[in-house]
Amino acid sequence: MRVQSLTLVAAGVALLAPAPLPAARPSPPVAVREGNVRAADLLAKVRDCVPVSKGRYRSDARSRAEIPVCGARGAVFWKADMDIDCDGRPGLLCNGRNDPLFSGTTAYQQSDGRYLSAETLPYVVVPTPSGIWDYRVHDIRGGSVVAVIYRDRVEYAVVGDTGPREIIGEASYATAKALGIRPGPHGGGTSSGVTYIAFKNSRVSPIEDHAAAVTVGERLARKFVRGG
Repeated sequence: MRVQSLTLVAAGVALLAPAPLPAARPSPPVAVREGNVRAADLLAKVRDCVPVSKGRYRSDARSRAEIPVCGARGAVFWKADMDIDCDGRPGLLCNGRNDPLFSGTTAYQQSDGRYLSAETLPYVVVPTPSGIWDYRVHDIRGGSVVAVIYRDRVEYAVVGDTGPREIIGEASYATAKALGIRPGPHGGGTSSGVTYIAFKNSRVSPIEDHAAAVTVGERLARKFVRGG
């Protein structure tokens, strides 16, 4: 009787137990807003392109070379896609298990000598200097501030890594996430609609200080919009 009673009770509990909920789908990244300079005001200043690059870049290895780097007062800019850079210091999301193309290094390092963290630091990748364009000639360097614009959002990042000589349009996992772009190394990024405005003679030190990048970026963005 004791065994039978326990069996009946267990069966009753199983019937009353709630059915397991379906696995939740990953929620889209939540965009953040930094500063008070509007995306529309920045985009109005980069409608026209005066090329400063000697050639044009591809958005990926199989696309046509159609993207110039353009000059403006106090800045250079380009309009491209956004590929996801998950390189640098390994983390829970950016590592060799999740990204077969993962590299544990970045072109620039933190103040403590460690490589940058793509997961946590908004940074932009610029093409390795070549006959097409050399960012250093235009007073851009590691730690320079870049206003990255997507739709109505502005994210302030730093130049943190270099990429292929013939390809442009790449930023860190953290940059994409902040802009509401899918940030993963597989299927992440966006195929178009991203504007990168790199401010000349700007530099954040230490490079990993994102709050400083926002402060400097907001000041330079206001100046850029005013035409100063």
